[in-house]
Amino acid sequence: MTEGGLCAVFLAERAMFLRLLVTRLGSIEEAEDALQDLWLKLGTVSGGPIAEPVSYLFRMANNIAVDRRRQAARRIDRDTGWMETRPAAQEQPDAERAMIARERLARVEATLAALPERVATAFRLYRFEGLPQRAIADRMGITVSGVEKLLHRAYRRIHLQRSISGADVGPPERLTPEEDRRDGR
Repeated sequence: MTEGGLCAVFLAERAMFLRLLVTRLGSIEEAEDALQDLWLKLGTVSGGPIAEPVSYLFRMANNIAVDRRRQAARRIDRDTGWMETRPAAQEQPDAERAMIARERLARVEATLAALPERVATAFRLYRFEGLPQRAIADRMGITVSGVEKLLHRAYRRIHLQRSISGADVGPPERLTPEEDRRDGR
């Protein structure tokens, strides 16, 4: 049977294919869409004559239904995964908390700007870029102990600045001249 013959069989048996697809997919709307897909696929069928055209079309319809169920299952899994990882509304910061966090970050940035370059660099690499201390030591050409000391100075300065100015009160305090000399400023 040729392509034109398959289309004729499809049109003659359309109601039966629709019932099959409704049973497989569970809704008339989905079945109608799958039936439309089947009709479109008939236009791409090539090859020799088909001995059992009704069986062939049933198999095509069943394959379309299976593909649609798999797509629906993947879509549900994807959406469920997204909903599970997405923070709930109560976990989202409100405007006030977001503003406070931005102000704190600005204070930390201002404090880092007043630190010697090596101290600020070590802190940024560790806290902002998430590099391990060993990688920072390798990048900066110092020991892990040296990185720990630089981080300690940064934390001490940030903590001191935070305790001095519960709010933004002028520029951050500078390191002592002795600390500046140790850090290469």
